[in-house]
Amino acid sequence: MDIAIVGLGKMGANMARRLINGGHRVIGVNRSFDVTKKLAAEFGLVAAETVKEAVAALPEPRAVWVMVPAGAPTDNIVNELTNLLSPGDIIIDGGNTFYKDDIRRAAALKEKKIHYVDVGTSGGIWGLTEGYSLMIGGEAESVSRLSPIFETLAPSADQGWGHVGPVGAGHFVKMIHNGIEYGMMQAYAEGFEIMHAKKDFFLNLHQVAKIWQVGSVVRSWLLDLTTDALMSEIAGYVSDSGEGRWTVFESIDLDVPAPVITLSLQQRFVSRQKESYAAKLISAMRNQFGGHAIKKAE
Repeated sequence: MDIAIVGLGKMGANMARRLINGGHRVIGVNRSFDVTKKLAAEFGLVAAETVKEAVAALPEPRAVWVMVPAGAPTDNIVNELTNLLSPGDIIIDGGNTFYKDDIRRAAALKEKKIHYVDVGTSGGIWGLTEGYSLMIGGEAESVSRLSPIFETLAPSADQGWGHVGPVGAGHFVKMIHNGIEYGMMQAYAEGFEIMHAKKDFFLNLHQVAKIWQVGSVVRSWLLDLTTDALMSEIAGYVSDSGEGRWTVFESIDLDVPAPVITLSLQQRFVSRQKESYAAKLISAMRNQFGGHAIKKAE
């Protein structure tokens, strides 16, 4: 299947590579054409210098996957595509968009009979080899048409992806996924900080993490990444990319208590005011699974 990807950051580039390895033809466009040409030389991406050029290279009905930062950058690309695409074409937003923006965009595109699919994407820098977890919102017909793409990007053709509901549902589920992730990371970080503070036992925290990786009730892929993160020297400053905040706001709107997720978000704010071992570990974990920027210890 032919598809264009707009935005070739770490995840966008890895998704393009996985799709090409799976037999799909991918046209790529990025803010820097030099980056696009470099990736084209590396793994067979078809390089386009502009969004218009990428659209023109696709057979109808066309599918364009947008992988740019949420908010205004995504709005700008969707608006540009609106004037380039035809009835029956599909825009896929695979970034970390707020789900209400999906609903707004889909309503505007419906007037032009252009379809919109939102895909909450998890897997970070590991998606190239492990596959991506895909939470998909949109019309059933559009999702079905795109299924060869999802089957290739997912860990396997019948696992790790699914159509979870109408437009907005994909990013809503991904938002909650990230809220849960906040709480899990905070729990690991606090536990290891307590052990770090118990100086009289001379605990080797990397050894403890290795023990927990096998047979323990708390074993997980996140623990595996934590084990690697324990070897890092990173400043205790933890960023948040938005989904945790949105999850907390949604819990308030729905009158659903979410104290663990809310507190884990607040703890990230604390990390920006003082150093803490837990904050350092969370920052290292985010770098391990998502390649998120970190601050090195001074």
